[in-house]
Amino acid sequence: MKKTQTIFCFLVSFLLISGIQLAFAGESEEDADLVILNGTIYTMNRNQPTAEMIAVRDGRIVYVGDDASKETWIGESTRVLDLKGRTLTPGLIDSHAHLLALGRAKMKLDLSRVGNYEELVRMVEMKIRETPPGEWIIGRGWHQSKWDPPAAPLVKGFQTHWALSKVSPDNPVFLTHASGHAGFANARAMEIAGISDRTRSEAGGEIIRDSDGNPTGIFTENGQELIRRHIPGGSEAQNRRALELAIQESLKNGITSFRDASSDGDAIALYRDFLEEGKLKIRLWVMINGHDEKLVEQWFSRGPEIGSGDHFLTIRAVKLFADGALGSRGAWLLEPYSDRPDHTGHATIDMDRVYEVSSKALLSGFQACMHAIGDRANREVLDRFEKAFNQHPRAAEDHRFRIEHAQHVSAEDIPRFSQHGVIASMQGIHLSSDRPWAIDRLGAARIQEGAYVWQKLLESGAVVVNGTDAPVEPIDPIENFYATVTRRTLKGEPPGGFEPDQKMTRYQALHSYTLAGAYAGFEEDLKGSIEVGKLADFTVFSQDIMQVPEDQILDTEVEYTIIGGEIAYARRQE
Repeated sequence: MKKTQTIFCFLVSFLLISGIQLAFAGESEEDADLVILNGTIYTMNRNQPTAEMIAVRDGRIVYVGDDASKETWIGESTRVLDLKGRTLTPGLIDSHAHLLALGRAKMKLDLSRVGNYEELVRMVEMKIRETPPGEWIIGRGWHQSKWDPPAAPLVKGFQTHWALSKVSPDNPVFLTHASGHAGFANARAMEIAGISDRTRSEAGGEIIRDSDGNPTGIFTENGQELIRRHIPGGSEAQNRRALELAIQESLKNGITSFRDASSDGDAIALYRDFLEEGKLKIRLWVMINGHDEKLVEQWFSRGPEIGSGDHFLTIRAVKLFADGALGSRGAWLLEPYSDRPDHTGHATIDMDRVYEVSSKALLSGFQACMHAIGDRANREVLDRFEKAFNQHPRAAEDHRFRIEHAQHVSAEDIPRFSQHGVIASMQGIHLSSDRPWAIDRLGAARIQEGAYVWQKLLESGAVVVNGTDAPVEPIDPIENFYATVTRRTLKGEPPGGFEPDQKMTRYQALHSYTLAGAYAGFEEDLKGSIEVGKLADFTVFSQDIMQVPEDQILDTEVEYTIIGGEIAYARRQE
């Protein structure tokens, strides 16, 4: 009798559990809020790589499969999105970009398309005509290594301010390098800042000087603060407008989740205001500015904020800069620059601080995210991470610490990412933009050994995630995807790609933008793949980026951005 009762109870339990699972998987009498069909759907779920239809209810995925049961899900109130042959993927995650800076860049003089120094001067001159005397002119995006012809004269690889100052005698001008790691000031700006041939550089930065010791107008890394501290801050209205523009730009480019790579207290307060007002239309994951020691300690004391507002705001990481950028020769190298033999770049922070923050992050439930571009910076950060992991082994069991950029890594340090569970947060588009001139900085041997080595890291077992570093680069995921799978410039050069053995496959590239990106934020159970129970975040493309010929990838458009089952962006009304 007891045996019969046991079997009966087991069968009842089994049927109840099975019934619940079947209802959740699709056999439900309730209508879906949204049904998506008639397109190519890549799920990033290895157990079900593609699907014909998705059903969404209350912002979550409730069905993924064939479209034979579509009538079960479609009711009078159901919105049906006919893809008409287009391609849908999980919502794209930009794993490293700068949200407010992206918006502010839209409000500044955009120098990203400037082809040479003469064009830069001409753009500033035109801006001056509509700017009152004494008002600052701010711009961003120039990159001297991309100019044709090169500026003349050059001092330590940079242009000088004389031509710029000639057209702007009454307006202070400060123009930030595309990388953000150098700035270009005119004579009026330097006068306001009190810069002279006797001014000392800031620690971790440099004032570039000519052979007579005169400042050329170029300030690298922390040296930029000598000028920046004199620039009036943005008003609340300007910051709100910048955030609105950044959100619009993200949605237009199919970004559903944005990893904000360093925000201060004011920015975080603004994000929370937008969340409460219902204006934070993308899912935002924030790294706290680690250079604000008071802010960091406050957050370490209170602990992470995870998933506020139905997973629209998460604050669980801290960001520090270990070095500068390759373009400004601020990346910290083990050996001197090939095109500046007296220089190895800069450590922009004391390494003891890296260890201190890493240890406290482990104990407080935060991820440490360290900017490191040069091979020495990567090694020094890995050393400090390893020391913190050994010091706090229990807290380090699932830390998911990250190195942001990991752009140039010594061969002996490549396996250490996997060995210690450190995530390589890289940007494919940097290869496309930087590789043509980066070889001058590093030389062929170092480039081949450890620059932009996506496959070497993946093959060693490391997790590699992708992003754009916007506004350093455009937030366009199509350009980034193209660069990642072809290793060419956006002009298609060279035909076979730079160091082609390091190309990602298309699956790897999409994975780096979706499921790997979710994992890097402890969110793989919420997003990154199209599975029942996950958030209904999707990106829809005009064509199949996984199949079209390489030379057609850049023709792709983002058609829809869908977040929580709501269409947040549509390229055109249908």
